[in-house]
Amino acid sequence: MYTGERLRDTSKYSGKVRPWREKKLANLTYAQYLEVLKFKKANRVKDCGEVLQFAIGKDGMKLYQTWFCHSRLCPLCSWRRSLKNSYELQQILDIAHVKNPNAIYLFLTLTEENSEIGELKINLKNMNSSVRRLIQYKKVAKNMIGYVRSSEITVNRDNYTFHQHMHLLLLMKTSYFNSKNYLTKDDWIKLWRRARKLDYDPIIDIRKIRTKSKHGQSALVDSAKEVAKYQVKNSDYITNDQESDLVILNELEKGLQGSRQLSFGGLLKDIRHSLLFDENEDDLINVSATNDDSEIVKKVMYKWNCSVSDYVSWE
Repeated sequence: MYTGERLRDTSKYSGKVRPWREKKLANLTYAQYLEVLKFKKANRVKDCGEVLQFAIGKDGMKLYQTWFCHSRLCPLCSWRRSLKNSYELQQILDIAHVKNPNAIYLFLTLTEENSEIGELKINLKNMNSSVRRLIQYKKVAKNMIGYVRSSEITVNRDNYTFHQHMHLLLLMKTSYFNSKNYLTKDDWIKLWRRARKLDYDPIIDIRKIRTKSKHGQSALVDSAKEVAKYQVKNSDYITNDQESDLVILNELEKGLQGSRQLSFGGLLKDIRHSLLFDENEDDLINVSATNDDSEIVKKVMYKWNCSVSDYVSWE
């Protein structure tokens, strides 16, 4: 039965309350939109995260059991996936730094012209192929140790266009900054234009990332979070303008079908495989350290209560 106690799940690291209620409310709106658009998964999405079971241990409360729909644009699943990707990528980068303490990290953002309705899926596919082509070019490959690539999409609601772009965190040999190996920003523009087969000079951004910082967290950690963040923010397709939201969501659903948010190469791919992260891609419960059942003191359950629009304790 309901006890009336509402869910308050607080991060032990930041002290912030985790946004379960906010994400579930967005999830329900997303499910309603899918139903209007006649996507078969609408009911499955609506049931996502309906019941949450937490384990209470010495380090506080941690999600122990629930059911996620795994839909790419589900706000609940996207949030959990972002946390998981960020945690795993930071573990991978920690090991890579131990193996190559003097390696150089570059953060590369690749863009192209916006996609219009009906173009997003093919442009994302071609963009991914072009990135693979880019990193195989001799000028890039000869100094590369590994990389991780993510795709991100932002929406221009004024004209219904979609800005698809790629973020790459590149792990390079120290020889990269030798005069014969170094690539200027103009060099990267030319290489990306060639790889993407464009008839114009695209906008790119390339910068060196510090692995250490005297003030606050490492810039490398910030870069990892940038790569691992949401593929599309739910605020881009869930607003107060339902008519516009439906047009945007329909294109995003079709455009992202079958695509991958993250891909790895070289050393970073090898490390990821050694940590078995690639075998647990669907696990959105354990988004940080693995649960240790021996430290569980008790378990508590919360169910979504529509009458109060919140998760409420259930015994």
